[in-house]
Amino acid sequence: MTAPHDYRLTLGDRDFAPLMIGGMGVDISTSEMVLEAVRLGCIAHLSDAMIPAVCDRNFGTKFVRSKVDNHRRLQNEAYDENRIPKHDVHEYRQAQFQYVSHTVEKKQGTGGIFVNCMEKVQAGSPQEILEIRLKAILDAGADGISLSAGLHGHSMRLMSDHPRFRDVKIGIVVSSWRALKIFLRTASKVNRLPDYVVVEGPLAGGHLGFGEDWANYDLKTILIDVMQNLKQEGLSIPVIPGGGIFDAADALSFLQAGAAAVQVATRFTVTQESGLSDHAKQAYFNAEEKDVLVSGVSPTGYLFRLLTSSPCLNSNLAPQCIPLGYAMDPKGHCQYIDAYNATGFAESGVKLPVLEKVCLCHHIGRYDSWTCGSTVTRLKETVAKNSNGLYILPSTEQVVREYLEM
Repeated sequence: MTAPHDYRLTLGDRDFAPLMIGGMGVDISTSEMVLEAVRLGCIAHLSDAMIPAVCDRNFGTKFVRSKVDNHRRLQNEAYDENRIPKHDVHEYRQAQFQYVSHTVEKKQGTGGIFVNCMEKVQAGSPQEILEIRLKAILDAGADGISLSAGLHGHSMRLMSDHPRFRDVKIGIVVSSWRALKIFLRTASKVNRLPDYVVVEGPLAGGHLGFGEDWANYDLKTILIDVMQNLKQEGLSIPVIPGGGIFDAADALSFLQAGAAAVQVATRFTVTQESGLSDHAKQAYFNAEEKDVLVSGVSPTGYLFRLLTSSPCLNSNLAPQCIPLGYAMDPKGHCQYIDAYNATGFAESGVKLPVLEKVCLCHHIGRYDSWTCGSTVTRLKETVAKNSNGLYILPSTEQVVREYLEM
């Protein structure tokens, strides 16, 4: 009988199990999770979102403190109320390299350590920081890079002079053939097509590549459209769907439809190796359909799927751009700053809750933005409860095997 484990994902001269774990930031797809999946022959993603802050938490570095101190020093030397608190590119590179190499050095097994790199992490100087991030990933020895959250019009060019550019596996995450076609046009300028394409549908977690009509789209329809258009263009590029693929039966249906593998994430948010707190994991298990929200609260401009119980919602936190500032553009602009400034005060003088946006850099770094896929409501079906009434956390290995074995 055909089962998911009968399929293989072939990227160039390497074969993998047909299961890819998506990059869950910030450090939800931890090094421990990635290494377990790689040991079992899968591809798994680290997320490179907010890496300086992640390094401070994991390794005791002081990148955030350094950014604050440097900003204050510059303010004292020549005060300018409009001065933008920027990251030091050399420290950013150091953090990126340290974070990725820490996992690469421990790798065992035939799988692949990939890094999800979001174009929307602007950090006050988008193109400069993006180049630093991409090249540090290559320097650190990652097996692959998935370009996400944007069209990545410059990413291939920014990497093109690196000695590993032709060897590392590079993929693009899109939600339509139209977006992929734009990327292929820019990639052709450096004569380097992607090794794979991840198609994320409307049921995925976190940021979505759809507008308010997201519910009108269907992952399998988009997958087939992308595969057919690639074929018409004479291109043989593996296509990997993601978003709403909950179990082995779901995975098998996409593999039989021609997908090269499947990308999954939500099932892994509640594993023992996940970076979420146990409290958050129990909230995921207990979630009902009414608890899942698709909202415009993210300052990136993308729709965002998360739990309504997320502590980030209706916060009145002052913008944290000086210590963090990952969503800030070169002019010092962020949609949360606008929403915060437009929010008034209560009669007591306390700032009212900011309803339109959240300070994503702060809240996601503290695991207060409980992002999830639409299938979060089914997690309770997969495990039992212990004597205290809490759901028992599965291991990454357990979930991987449940996807690949029928």
